Amino acid sequence: MRRRDALKLLPAALLPLPAYAQAFPSRPVRMVIPFTAGGSNDVVGRMLADGMAARLGQPVVVENRGGAGGVLGNDAVAKAPADGHTMLLAGSGSFVISSLVQPRLPYDPVRDFAAIGYLGASPNVICVHPSIPARNLAELQAFGRQRREPLRFGTPGVGTNGHALGAMIGVVLGIELEAIHYRGTGPALNDILGGRLDILTNASAPLQPHIAANTLRALAIAGQSRSVALPDLSTSVEQGFPELDSATWYGLLTAAGTPADRIAVLHAAAKGAMEDPDIRRRLIEAGVDEIAPSPEPGHFTRLLASDRERWAGVVRRANLRVD
Repeated sequence: MRRRDALKLLPAALLPLPAYAQAFPSRPVRMVIPFTAGGSNDVVGRMLADGMAARLGQPVVVENRGGAGGVLGNDAVAKAPADGHTMLLAGSGSFVISSLVQPRLPYDPVRDFAAIGYLGASPNVICVHPSIPARNLAELQAFGRQRREPLRFGTPGVGTNGHALGAMIGVVLGIELEAIHYRGTGPALNDILGGRLDILTNASAPLQPHIAANTLRALAIAGQSRSVALPDLSTSVEQGFPELDSATWYGLLTAAGTPADRIAVLHAAAKGAMEDPDIRRRLIEAGVDEIAPSPEPGHFTRLLASDRERWAGVVRRANLRVD
């Protein structure tokens, strides 16, 4: 019998492993960020992508897919092959709030995704254009109440964290606001710098250079604790407006049905990247105060459930639901 014929008779188990399985990932991994470039999700995602690529042995390619408050990017991942080669950088606004504000989604936020893990959170900063004569929330309230036309606030899209917090500023301060929606923070930031918006709220990463240059004026951290990146800026709680409590958290998801062993590989790479001293330093400088990569994806699943319940009350109060 010739050797090649004899090989056909060998049991599959004795053949070389690469003939039956490939190491994961076997090609570049795509990270979908559901907003245009220039926002906090983009800043965090690109840092994370670099760190994960070094640990996965494959490039992690960032794809900015903005629109519909994050829904378009989310949908792209929900419908991607369940092989672990596509990830979503999910956020509190684009993933949780959007599902409350926009009930007719092309995906199910629970059924169509699998959690890779929770990454951390950034407090949101309330900023105004320097032409607005306010240096704190009380002064913004006084100015807004005597102004004859609405103040314009920019959002990264309908159903985002910036949309919900901006609307709550109007409700809590008792002032009239008009929401102007964009495909991400970057375009909204350009417009407030150009004087076409009055108010913008966001995680601090893309705002810091402009606050330092006095082309944006920060009024408050929307929460209970001051930011490491902006330690001199008082909080909404300190200023007497505790209901304005909002942070942007970040997590990684992939398509439902992705094998557990592949999710474990992605989780380990993300956790290793977030624990890298240089990446941690850069994230803290960018305003990510809480860096807490979860030891298991279930933590993120529980966070999604509790966060949805909390934001549902805000959506009802600010009347944000759209049909």
